[in-house]
Order: sequence, then C-alpha cells, then structure tokens
Amino acid sequence: MKFRPLLLPALGALGLGLAALNPALAQDAAAAAPTVNKGDTTWMLVSTILVILMTIPGLALFYGGLVRTKNMLSVLMQVFAVFSLVAILWVFYGYSLAFTSGGEGIGAFIGGFSKAFLAGVTTDSTADTFTKGVAIPEFTFIAFQLTFAAITPALIVGAFAERIKFSAVMLFTGLWLTFVYLPIAHMVWFSEGYLFTMGALDFAGGTVVHINSGVAGLVGALLIGKRIGYGRDLLAPHSLTLTFVGACLLWVGWFGFNAGSNLEATGGAALALINTILAPAAAGLAWMTVEAMSKGKASLLGIASGAVAGLVAITPAAGLSGPMGSIVLGLVAGAVCYFAVTGVKNALGYDDALDVFGIHGVGGIIGAIGTGIVAAPSLGGYGVGEYSIGGQVVTQIIAVAITLVWTGIGSVVLYKITDLIVGLRVTQDQEREGLDLADHGERAYNY
Repeated sequence: MKFRPLLLPALGALGLGLAALNPALAQDAAAAAPTVNKGDTTWMLVSTILVILMTIPGLALFYGGLVRTKNMLSVLMQVFAVFSLVAILWVFYGYSLAFTSGGEGIGAFIGGFSKAFLAGVTTDSTADTFTKGVAIPEFTFIAFQLTFAAITPALIVGAFAERIKFSAVMLFTGLWLTFVYLPIAHMVWFSEGYLFTMGALDFAGGTVVHINSGVAGLVGALLIGKRIGYGRDLLAPHSLTLTFVGACLLWVGWFGFNAGSNLEATGGAALALINTILAPAAAGLAWMTVEAMSKGKASLLGIASGAVAGLVAITPAAGLSGPMGSIVLGLVAGAVCYFAVTGVKNALGYDDALDVFGIHGVGGIIGAIGTGIVAAPSLGGYGVGEYSIGGQVVTQIIAVAITLVWTGIGSVVLYKITDLIVGLRVTQDQEREGLDLADHGERAYNY
C-alpha cells in the first residue's frame, strides 16, 4: 500500500492529460456522473431520522395512550419489535425486491434479488432523485425507504390491539411485508412498476402505506374478532395525555415522511412541508367542528384524530398539491373520517380498536383519489404534462382498487397462515389479565 501516495498524483496527471487530449470525452464523463449534493443528502438523513421519531416513539405513544392500562406496554412492544424486524428484513431482501428490476414477465409487479443483503451497495453508490443528473447516496435512500416499510405494518397493530398474540404479530409482519408491502411498493414507486408506468400519483405513500395498512388492519379486526366486552363495557383510553404527545410526534415526524419524499432540499420539499402543516390543521378543525355539532362538545382525541386523518390524506399529494388544495383535502378528510370512525364502524359493528381503517384506510382513499384533483395545474397544483383531471382521477381509482384487492386478499391468506402456525388470539383469561403480563411478564405501571 506504500505506492498509493505516489500513484494517485500520477493517475491524476494522466487524467488531466487525457482530458486535454480529448475534451469531449471529459465532458461526457462529467455529464454521466450524477452530482451528489451535501445539502440534499443532509436533508434526507434528517428526514429518515424524523420518520423513525414518527414511529418510535410517536406512533407507539399515540397507540399506547388509546388502550387500557393493562395493555399499554404490549402496544409499545409491538411497535418497537415490528420496526426492528422490518429493518433487518429490509436490508436482507426487502430493498432489493422493491427497488430493483424483476426481469421479464414479473418486473412490473416485483423486483429481483440482485441487491439482496445490499450486495454491490457501497458508500460511492447513488440513487436517482427527481432531477436528472442529481443523486443521493444509495445508503441514504435505503435507510429512508426502510422507515416507510417499518411504519406500515406498525400501523396495522392498532386494529387488533388488546387481543392478539405477540408471536402472531411478529410472524404476520414478516409474511405481510414480503407478500403484500413489497409488491405494492414496487408497483407504485419503482420506475418499471405497473402503477408507476400507468401514471398513478403517490408522492409519499397514500396507497403504499395508508390504504395498505388500513385494509390489512380491517381484515385483521374482522378475523380476530371483537375484544371481550366490546359494545358493553367501557374500553376507554387510559391516557389521552400520552396520545396527545404521540400525535404531536407523529405530526413532526411526518415532515420527514412527506417533505423527505421530495428526495432533494428544494422548493418541492418546502411545498410538501407547508402542505403537511395546512392539511392536518384543516382536518383537525373539521373533525372538531363536526364532532361539536354532533355531540355538543369538541374533544382533544377528536382534533388529534382529525389531524392524523389530514396527514394521511395529504401524503400522496404533498408535493403535488398547491397549499389551497391541501386545505380542501384536509377539510374533506377530517369530516369524512369522523363519520367513518363513528357512524360506519358502529353501524357495521367491527372492532377496529384504534381506528386504523377509519383513519388510514378511508383517509388514504380520499387522499389517493383527491390527488388526481388537487394536483391539477388549473387548480394550483403541480401535475406535469397535458394534465386531465378526469383521466388522472380514473388512474388514481384504478391504483386504489388494485391496492384494495391485493392487500385485502393477501392479508386474509396471511392471517390464516399465521393462525395455523401460532394462533392469532390470546385466551380469554390472558385477555382479561392484559397482554402486558400475559405476553411480556411486565407492567407498564407499577403502583
């Protein structure tokens, strides 16, 4: 290795000589090499950290405060363990299946194993952004997308909280990530993906994250069944204070989720950021107002739930809608999700414990379809090309329908497999005792 200090200047001189002899060659080489900007890279690293904050502790505390005291620790544990499991599976094979070419015949639906165990990825590897010739380090992109893959199954656990086995959560998460999340992510976000090539718009995960998790949560709630005492006993949240803290962390972390999806520290990121302020603010106010009109009082849980519904709805449109469009989207999501959580759930009688479908599923559908409208340049949006609202809305509906069918059928099959292997539900005695002790031998609170 002692020759390196002498060799490097020699190679540098050789390169300069070649450039002088053939300037066109040097220009082509410079044009071919993507530019990695330290500002873009820094923003993406910060965004990745924000999405982790959004999941642990944000989502964990939001969910934890909504369950009863005897199940608080179990929800924290489920979210933490799901995040950890997905992180490992993502670098083993998840990233490769989602973001590489799958070859002839299947490439529109799933990737391949060319980057399994991050084969070939180095500190010099780059990933493309939305600007030609501008890139970020591939490790940065891998880590950012890891957080999306991790929060999605973590969202699902709220639907069947307080009655599912911990072993079932872990097994189902591994299966669901592999057979449901990865194909949807590939179809929507990879350049060869079926929905991507169709022209479906999903800036930060309306279909991939929210409809996906919302439908899987609804299927789980139906198959596992209602909690003991549901509809008869008081199953009130044990700490709305912790839920409030979790909601605030979710909102802060969502800036990484949405503005980070711009992949560059540009005006597009600023647009996504302001939309991520306005839509949840509008949705929280809408939920609060409708609730006050219906029940006579506005609740903290209501405005917090409304804000989350607004965050969900703006996710697919964050970098595509104008600020006024984001407000309209938030107002619609806040009002509609309120009725989904109160009226529809009660009418149908299913026990979606923490309203995963009512907020993420319904909010995701509103956002995904609404993106086709608010992205229109004629309405202040940032859709490109010869934009047709009607045509884009039809494309968005197709994307929503494919996601609903894929995750609906896939989740049913995977829940059944999980039930056969480890069983889905704890015993009645364990459920009455609480999952903190039954599954983990600990209490969240010791008085």
